Amino acid sequence: MHKEDFSAHTPLMQQFLTIKAQHPDTLVLFRMGDFYELFYEDARKAARLLNITLTKRGESAGAPVVMAGVPHHAIEQYLARLIKLGESAVIAEQVGEVGLDKGPVRREVVRIVTPGTATEEALLDPRVQNLLAAACHSGGRYGLAWMELSSGRFAVLETERMADWQAELHRLRPSELLTPEEAGLELGGLKSRARPVWHFDPSSARRLLTEQFATRDLRGFGADELGAALGAAGALLQYVQETQKARLTHLTGLRVEAVEDALILDPSTRRNLEIEHSLSDAHEITLAGVLDRCVSAMGSRQLRRWLLRPLRDRARVGARHDGVAALLDGGSYRGLREALRSVADMERILARVALRSARPRDLTGLSLSLAGLPAVKASLATVEAPLLRELLQQLGDHAELSAHLGNALAEEPPLTVKDGGVFRRGFDALLDELRGLSENADGYLVELEQRERARSGIEALKLGYNRVHGYYIEIGKSHNAKIPLDYTRRQTLTNAERYITEELKRFEEKVLSARERALAREKQLYEELLDRLTAQLRPLQEAAAALAELDALACFAERAEALRWNRPRLDDTPGMEIRAGRHPVVEQVLTTPFVPNDLELNPGRRLLVITGPNMGGKSTYMRQTALIVLLAHAGSFVPAESARIGPVDRIFTRIGAADDLARAQSTFMVEMSETANILHNATAQSVVLMDEIGRGTSTYDGLALARACAEHLASRVGAWTLFATHYFELTALAGEMAGIANVHLDAAEYSNAGGEQLVFLHRVQPGPANRSYGLQVAALAGVPAPVTARARAVLAELERGAAAAPAASGPAASPAQSELPLFTPAPAPVLALLEGLDPDALSPREALDYLYLLKKAHTGST
Repeated sequence: MHKEDFSAHTPLMQQFLTIKAQHPDTLVLFRMGDFYELFYEDARKAARLLNITLTKRGESAGAPVVMAGVPHHAIEQYLARLIKLGESAVIAEQVGEVGLDKGPVRREVVRIVTPGTATEEALLDPRVQNLLAAACHSGGRYGLAWMELSSGRFAVLETERMADWQAELHRLRPSELLTPEEAGLELGGLKSRARPVWHFDPSSARRLLTEQFATRDLRGFGADELGAALGAAGALLQYVQETQKARLTHLTGLRVEAVEDALILDPSTRRNLEIEHSLSDAHEITLAGVLDRCVSAMGSRQLRRWLLRPLRDRARVGARHDGVAALLDGGSYRGLREALRSVADMERILARVALRSARPRDLTGLSLSLAGLPAVKASLATVEAPLLRELLQQLGDHAELSAHLGNALAEEPPLTVKDGGVFRRGFDALLDELRGLSENADGYLVELEQRERARSGIEALKLGYNRVHGYYIEIGKSHNAKIPLDYTRRQTLTNAERYITEELKRFEEKVLSARERALAREKQLYEELLDRLTAQLRPLQEAAAALAELDALACFAERAEALRWNRPRLDDTPGMEIRAGRHPVVEQVLTTPFVPNDLELNPGRRLLVITGPNMGGKSTYMRQTALIVLLAHAGSFVPAESARIGPVDRIFTRIGAADDLARAQSTFMVEMSETANILHNATAQSVVLMDEIGRGTSTYDGLALARACAEHLASRVGAWTLFATHYFELTALAGEMAGIANVHLDAAEYSNAGGEQLVFLHRVQPGPANRSYGLQVAALAGVPAPVTARARAVLAELERGAAAAPAASGPAASPAQSELPLFTPAPAPVLALLEGLDPDALSPREALDYLYLLKKAHTGST
């Protein structure tokens, strides 16, 4: 490999350029005293991203050195901004001693911070997972591996179906994704970091993983037969080892997940259901925003994992339901939540312990958490739900470690070990002795100052200390005649001289030595404490995981009581019956009472054609059904009086669409792509929501596509389908095909002095709607009155033409619902306008507009 020649540069720049050559695509933060500096192109990029000053200083290789820097004490806040922007950074620290090394102080790369490998508290959202993932395709199978380095969770998945693999990728939404170079993988818009192809080799991965887990093979994890997934896991582990520059002792195992174990939700469905991210970027109007009231950050992350991966295993889901019910009984969840308030983010603290980056306050948080475990256990002493008893057992007994941490750590430790004061007095005799020497220095100096004043006869004499010159005796120059002979001049000032004596010199050596030795002792004790914690890492991680689950279950219980949710029933009977179901998010943002609705699907009623006005509640009704199914399979109670749900394997939604300009897809193309995905992948156990299929093209094309899709889902797929439409012709399907029924959302129209008024009742009723109320909704939206009046006139003419035409297609179609020639000319434009006019509803300005419109219509017809 060609090695670039940096000999023309200064020694300092040679150091930087050597490190930069090893990390060409990553920002290098180069420690120089109290700053981390960036140079050349890194400096220009950082100045743009971080809004810091770009400057030039000195020369190297005959050119000015472009640089930008950030203070060392604020490094984490700048790293956090870089991570949020998707950037990575190499941290090059000073490792040599000033004055001991020839030339500039040596720097070495001590860590590489990337979006997916950040573990520091300041760099992470405490309530959201921060995942690093790797994806590949090998041997006809798609592999996926992901890791939460900040907690030690490590999992893999393998499937033959690209669509399922893409759905899992979008479930995880990793902060950083690794893929093989030139793999050409279809990642659904996710960005990735290319890695050498051989990093994904399954054989190499097996060796790497067994070394990490200290096992002979991977059978104990159920992963020995995997290929592509292990390749992804190996690439992931190698990347983390490269970036962390530390032993990964908290990565102790691998969890194998299977696609079929959970309900599959494709990217479009996750987006439309707004589980964790809303279409409007407002967190509070997401399912997680309404549901997450967890006491701890790790409880929040656990709750989100359950929401994002609802399980199909009814035994596991039922155990969660049992746990929630037990916590609700007698309100025991309240005591549990109170006990959990003393628990810190143990998962992430333990990860930092394993990476040797834990700070003293991390250990204090861990100490308080372990001290709070007896209260957690006491709050559940009488609860008998099997899952809760299992989690209590998993907490373990850490009384000895808790006592040790409590005895060792100061009540208010410093930010870093190098600041000193981490350990309590009385914990270590040697440390106490060394501290005593330093702490007694002040008293000794006062006594020495008094003695020297008396001996010299100089009342203005005073003792002092600075870092450069150490301890000194300062005397004004006016007293030069009284200076004792044993005083040795140390420093000359403008108006004074500073001296030292043999006694003061011996004292200085003793005190400074004691301080350095005390700090060295603290560092030694701290490392020993980390060693002790690392030795007990596995049981501590299990306790943290149990606390996270207990917090999530207690949150489910609190939400169930506060929001009047009830336990769902999951069974083997196909279909579902929901009584008085509600939308969990919409109900919380409404200022008026939410109107609950029932739903019944069974083998004889598999597809509901839903009609009714825009804004009438069709989409809400459909989404609440999907969310109730999702919540039930996540282990939560649901917003309904009762809910029975049979076997479900997937949830699909086709609701709303927009142009995908990045892929050169129109709105209609996006709509059809999502529809195609549903038609190809839905099964008889899938829940399918279809809203306004065909609206992106011409009326006849749209109607034909909508009908064909409904027929396919009802007759060939047999999925549990809610099919909302404005094509009233589709209501005829209920009389033509088995398994299809009509329902509609009610609205009421009445007249008053202000004109016609429309009230949405949001109530689901059997049968098709009798009209769409499109013009009334347009008026509510603020469409100008002349426009809606003209639309009424056109509609009236169309209805008259339809009445004179042959019988409409389909037994349920009315003249207003039939396909009509939309541009039939009105024989009397002025009369048509007058017919649609309501004078009482017009403002003075609108009346004037109408006069101009009538004049124009009359002129155009003569």
